[in-house]
Amino acid sequence: MESAAARETQEAEAPRLPAPPPSPAEPPAATPTPAAPRARPRLVFRTQLAHGSPTGKIEGFTNVRELYAKIAEAFGIAPTEILFCTLNSHKVDMQKLLGGQIGLEDFIFAHVRGETKEVEVTKTEDALGLTITDNGAGYAFIKRIKEGSIINRIEAVCVGDSIEAINDHSIVGCRHYEVAKMLRELPKSQPFTLRLVQPKRAFDMIGQRSRSSKCPTEAKVSSGRATLRLRAGGAATVEEMPSEFEEEASRRVDDLLESYMGIRDPELASTMVETSKETASVQEFARHLDSVLGEFAFPDEFVVEVWAAIGEAREACG
Repeated sequence: MESAAARETQEAEAPRLPAPPPSPAEPPAATPTPAAPRARPRLVFRTQLAHGSPTGKIEGFTNVRELYAKIAEAFGIAPTEILFCTLNSHKVDMQKLLGGQIGLEDFIFAHVRGETKEVEVTKTEDALGLTITDNGAGYAFIKRIKEGSIINRIEAVCVGDSIEAINDHSIVGCRHYEVAKMLRELPKSQPFTLRLVQPKRAFDMIGQRSRSSKCPTEAKVSSGRATLRLRAGGAATVEEMPSEFEEEASRRVDDLLESYMGIRDPELASTMVETSKETASVQEFARHLDSVLGEFAFPDEFVVEVWAAIGEAREACG
């Protein structure tokens, strides 16, 4: 009989079977090729100086200040020479005023500084009858003059005039709501001086005062289905035209801005409408406005009216 030691020796000396050949390595999984980034469309806009010039082409801007810089570069002028721009009309037409959106087929007319003038005004009523807006790049100007108002009786003051100084205090760089507040706070029965800069005019525009007592629905700044939306912060984006509800709600909010603050600002109104979409109550809406537009310090009663106006627009548009 084999001893246990012999069996162990035989087992230890038994030939070992060769290890099976290694299986061929599987080819590594193919790394998915990243999708090529979508080519950003090249947006080129045609432009002229409103009083007359050759046609220039501009591109590569994302906000109003950059737009003005591009126009200035195209015509060899300083950006500060540009008071405001209109779309598809060389006239001082506040319904064609460039705001925060440009239609992809729109033609941009830049209105530049013309003559400077000073007028003395005595505030005999609480309201002067002015509606102020600004160009988003440091100049506030007159968008509307109310019929029968104090300013309406001063022939030298025209729609489109930029307000450069009040009582020799420069307001260049102030926003429209700041200028409107300064004018509201001027004491009654005391004369004050406005230094105004009128836009340079072509021959067919001389003598045009362009005043109106009631502003019709703001003309849309687009002739196509898409617009380039300029933003104060961040890149410009190509967006679809506003819906019927967005247009109606923005118009109502802009009317409230004029009645409460003496300003018109379609882009500000549009921002408030956009903000309302993210909220479910007037209290939440007020908090969102404070975080997005806190510098305006909107009074509570104004916020309530804006919320109601947006709700009414939503109901009217179904």
